[in-house]
Amino acid sequence: MRAALSLARRGNGRTWPNPSVGCVIVKDGRVVGRATTAQGGRPHAEPQALAMAGAAARGATAYVTLEPCCFHGRTPPCTDALVAAGVSRVVVGVRDPDPRVNGAGLARLRSAGIEVVEGVLEDEAADVVAGFVTRVQRGRPLVTLKLASTLDGRIATRTGESQWITGEPARRMAHALRGRHDAIMVGVGTVLADNPDLTCRIPGFKPLPMVRVVADSHLRLPLTSRLVATAAAAPTWVLCRGGADSRRVSALESAGVIVVQVGDSPAGIDLAAGLRVLAERGITRLLAEGGAQIAAALLRADLVDRLAWFHAPSVMGGDGWPAAQAFGVEALAQMPRFRSTGTRPVGADLLSEYVRVPEAGAQKGAKV
Repeated sequence: MRAALSLARRGNGRTWPNPSVGCVIVKDGRVVGRATTAQGGRPHAEPQALAMAGAAARGATAYVTLEPCCFHGRTPPCTDALVAAGVSRVVVGVRDPDPRVNGAGLARLRSAGIEVVEGVLEDEAADVVAGFVTRVQRGRPLVTLKLASTLDGRIATRTGESQWITGEPARRMAHALRGRHDAIMVGVGTVLADNPDLTCRIPGFKPLPMVRVVADSHLRLPLTSRLVATAAAAPTWVLCRGGADSRRVSALESAGVIVVQVGDSPAGIDLAAGLRVLAERGITRLLAEGGAQIAAALLRADLVDRLAWFHAPSVMGGDGWPAAQAFGVEALAQMPRFRSTGTRPVGADLLSEYVRVPEAGAQKGAKV
């Protein structure tokens, strides 16, 4: 199962809208087949591993990180493939939360006389498919907020200088983080300040181009920006308010940008509604990289599931720009709270990772 999980982790960021699944087939103590979900989500891991195993699959054990599907979608059911191949035992990491499966796949295997063992390394398996689970159960992608700041939480000097607070190893690690997500989101302020590419610039790490998402209430995204210039090669989506200027919409769409109008509030974009649209379009794992306004809005709306915070060993002082703008916390109980999952050095910097504490309260309805 650990080998299957290792395969599954490699697929994160490449298989949306489907989850990344690993499958290892073992016969007489020897691995005879192994696979992960293919790029774009099809074919699934099980039929690929079975094809590798061939006749050796009969009587073998299949280790699968996620419960095999049992319905006809764009591919035949993986349960039918396992039954037809004659495997004698299937070991599963975690159940599929999709209501079309959720236990029915295991029941189908058992009804065919196959021994089923479930819940093996369940927590690790659940972590691999956390984006898919969040999309199915909550109707939005799993959101990781990535921040890079000084020790006192500053992301730029008072004049706006920010490149570079962290060192090259941390920046490379941030690109690896991008590669494990389906899409990356920033606010239009970041685009206007930095004119970023928002790509994963580690050769061979991410064969699929990232979906770049810009939260832009008033469609201020410049037609001359790198994001617009490369929209034909790498998907670029803009979330804006309803009733946007039709001329701006037309100009952006002519350049290959997908414009998505969400909400019609004078306060700006309803991010919760925007994330629902992203989920409807298949995004399961979203990396938010700022700036401070969108970080505050996501935190205010309780839309941040994980934090990846790079700290440089430096102090800027109170006149620097904060990692998150003020978002109305007046009492300690209103603060979003997180639990540490690990800290490690990255060059001279430090990466701290956290997951949201579910029971903690937070304000709702953030707009930017």
